[in-house]
This record gives sequence, structure tokens and C-alpha cells, in this order.
Amino acid sequence: MRWQGVIEKYRQYLPFGDDIYIVSLNEGNTPLILAPRLAEKLAPGANLKLFLKYEGLNPTGSFKDRGMTAAITQAVREGSQTVICASTGNTAASAAAYAARAGLRCLVLVPEGKIALGKLAACLAYGAEVISIDGSFDDGLDMVREIVKRQPVTLVNSINPWRLEGQKTGAFEIVDQLDGHAPDWHCLPVGNAGNISAYWLGYQQYSKGLPRLLGGQAAGAAPLVSGKVVEKPETLATAIRIGNPARWRQAMQALDESGGIITAVTDEKILESWHLLAKTEGVFVEPASATGVAALKQQIELGEIDPVNKTAVCILTGHGLKDPGTAVEQARPPHTLSADIDALEAYLTR
Repeated sequence: MRWQGVIEKYRQYLPFGDDIYIVSLNEGNTPLILAPRLAEKLAPGANLKLFLKYEGLNPTGSFKDRGMTAAITQAVREGSQTVICASTGNTAASAAAYAARAGLRCLVLVPEGKIALGKLAACLAYGAEVISIDGSFDDGLDMVREIVKRQPVTLVNSINPWRLEGQKTGAFEIVDQLDGHAPDWHCLPVGNAGNISAYWLGYQQYSKGLPRLLGGQAAGAAPLVSGKVVEKPETLATAIRIGNPARWRQAMQALDESGGIITAVTDEKILESWHLLAKTEGVFVEPASATGVAALKQQIELGEIDPVNKTAVCILTGHGLKDPGTAVEQARPPHTLSADIDALEAYLTR
């Protein structure tokens, strides 16, 4: 049967009637990849069953598409002609694509010099009006929150409740892919905190059993861990470079209700897990996407999580081509050889 997108698939669990036109790019249906080699690296001999939910295979390359199909569908339903968001990149790309699909005007505010090249390229390709601001993501979010009070435009950041309605389908899919069961641990990056909030909503609605949540924040942008706003967040994981999450209270409630953990990991540990994903399992993600893996590895090493005979799902939020600059910077330069078979053989056998 042809996949029709997350709203069509799970409409009975979502607030969309049969008469509503759905704006979709056939998002969702992303693979849940068993990762035995990575599991052994994280927890040697523990029989940890580790899965990777690869959200980078959504239409615009990130998990944001799950929520954006719902937000843009509702915007069209309400007669909106223009949508707006502040973004570190993934929300902007997704909003631009779904707005284009619906024939809407789209404005995106991004922090100047703080958006990865792949995300900027996508925004421009989809025809969004990209506005670079001399400030942070949090400054941009304040601006768009205010402008929707003054002008008839629809805000499609994660404070839009329809975003969470779409994003919670990720939990539905995981339960379906695990034959009706939730994992013991659900691990993911936390930036604006919409995704962790949405997954908890989804598990509560769809699953008989509930996981414990493990949220990972970058050490330079970890307001939920420190309990205070970070005025100038800094991390190479640009997708989670956020100092004042919009869903702060809801995320903390989800963590409390699940008996979960929120932790901070350094950029070095994020990069270590980013390398492990690619080199042990062949999965290429943007750096922020490795934060859930880094958090799981760290908490196992600290003895905060017992991995023995447990099942864990790590959410990989965005594709590696979202941030090609970091990939090139972190890689060894290519080897140079003369165009000669003997040179190749000498290299191969050295």
C-alpha cells in the first residue's frame, strides 16, 4: 500500500477530520535501524538492543516535517496566506517546503552566520524569504511571536500546538516497528524541547508501556540541565543551539513523568558519537543528531543507566547533508595519487 504521510496514516489519533485537505510530502515512515555494532561500543557485553530512528530520511531531511505537515495543514484550513518562523535551520527548511507545497508565502528568520549551509540552501531553493538577523535564535523567536500579534500571519515554530500533533507520530511509528512495544529508553537531542514533548504525548496516547526519556543537550546550550536561560548559547551542534526552549515546562514534565534524565554532553562527545554512527553503522547525520547517542553513552559510563538486556531507541533528527561543512572539517583530506595502477597497488598494500 502506498505511504500517504503521517496524518493519513494516523488520522484516527489526530485532530483532523476526513474532510480536511492535508498538505503532505509523504513524510514519516522512517526506518528503525538495529545497531548491534554501535550497541557493543556503548555497552560491551550488556546485550543492549539499540535502534536508530533515522528521521533524516524525511522529505526535507529532518524530523521537523512530521510537525510541519500538521501546522501547514491547519494554516490552510484557517485561511492563512503567510507563515513565519525563527529557526536554526531545520524548521526553516521544512516550513519553506510545506509552504511551497500549499502555495503560501513563507518568511524565515535565522541567526546571522549561525545556520548550516545545507539548511540555508534548502530554504532558498524552496523560495522562502530568508531574513538574517543580528541576534540569536531566541531573539528571532521573540520577534516572530510579536509580529503574529500585529499582522495576520501564522507562526509555525514548535509553540504552534499543531506541530506537536504531527511530531508525536514518531512515537506511533516506533511502537508499530517494535511490534506494539515501547523501548526501555528513548534518547534524543533537546533544543527547543518540542520533540521530547511530542514523543511523550505520542507514547502516552498510543503505547501500553512507556519508556524512560533521556534528553541530551549540548554543554554550551543546556538551559534545562542548568535550570536557567543561557543568554549566549554556543555549540557546533547548530540545530540545538538554543538558550531558552519554548517547550521548557512541557519537556520537564515529560521527563518527570517518565522517570527520565536530562543531561549535558560536550561538543567533543557529540562529535565522538557522530563519528561512531557513521563508521560503525553507516549512518550519516548532522552533529546535533548524535546528541542522543552521546547522552546514552555518557549515562551508561556514569552508571546512571543499566544497559543490560535493555532496549533503547535513539532519535537521529537530521541528515548529515544538512551540515556538510562540519563533515568536511572533521574528515581527513583525500589521498592524492598519480593516475597509475602501480601507485594504487602500492597504496593498497602499504
